[in-house]
Amino acid sequence: MTKSRTQLMVDRLRAMQIASPDIEGSAVVSVDGLIMASALPIDAEEDRVSAMSAAMLSLGERIANELGRGQLHQVYIRGDSGYVLLTAVGAEAVLTALARENTKLGLVFLEMRRAAQDLERLVG
Repeated sequence: MTKSRTQLMVDRLRAMQIASPDIEGSAVVSVDGLIMASALPIDAEEDRVSAMSAAMLSLGERIANELGRGQLHQVYIRGDSGYVLLTAVGAEAVLTALARENTKLGLVFLEMRRAAQDLERLVG
């Protein structure tokens, strides 16, 4: 039996979380704010995560453009309990990851970049 595109994306999200155990959850969201695939914690509301992720990516792109910073690569939000990290998946989606407070961000961003490349082929 062949896996659906959504299941392949979920599998890639889970592989990213295994490769970087500091990632507690992740999702692929369309630029319109719709969830495409999710490996989020059980208490995360997918609809809210997807809408906020798309909005943050859009705002980050506008800020980078308006301030002459070039193409956006990443957006990160740091809170008391960890990070919310976003990176573009081509022009059609965003990869959102939730990372622990004491994570090594360089390693997480590296794994997210690898996952985004793989996910771009699935999203397209």
